[in-house]
Amino acid sequence: MRRLFWLAMGITIGALVVRKLSRAAEKLTPQGIAGALVEGLRDLADAIGDFGADVRAAAALREEELRSGTGLDAPLPERDETQLQLPGRRGAHAADR
Repeated sequence: MRRLFWLAMGITIGALVVRKLSRAAEKLTPQGIAGALVEGLRDLADAIGDFGADVRAAAALREEELRSGTGLDAPLPERDETQLQLPGRRGAHAADR
């Protein structure tokens, strides 16, 4: 019974070692290296896209903060509320004198 146990253990360990070695050898082939390179470039492109999205979101948030702080989004006054003064003309109060 002991011999059978150690035989099964040896076969199992041998199979695991062979699988690990074949995976490592596969990674060292030109196709394996190209696959790893493509995967790395894909991950890099995803990271750059995520970074760009974060920058755009932060810029939009900051622009909103600046607009609310400076009042650029305030509603414009009605036409009756403002008197346009043209250069060279006197206002309505100057004609009363």
